[in-house]
Amino acid sequence: MFLDHPIITATNSFTEHDRIERLTRVYGYAAALADHGGSAQFIEKVAQIHDHKGTLIVFWHEAPSEAEKHYFVQAWASKVGDGSTNVEHEI
Repeated sequence: MFLDHPIITATNSFTEHDRIERLTRVYGYAAALADHGGSAQFIEKVAQIHDHKGTLIVFWHEAPSEAEKHYFVQAWASKVGDGSTNVEHEI
């Protein structure tokens, strides 16, 4: 079991508690896609995810592949996410 999961933060999380819960679901969705896609190092690469006013910002410990970036886009666009493809990646 991997225990060093990313930091999960959101703008206005103190007044909008559901934002952190949504990010937790999005992270789980992206991790499941990575498992299914054969990206064994995926969760070790992710440092932090942050919801900034409807934009998901993913911070990486090391450069992700295009497929790994797309896992977060797909998760964020889903019904468990924001429903948009507003995702940025930072290394």
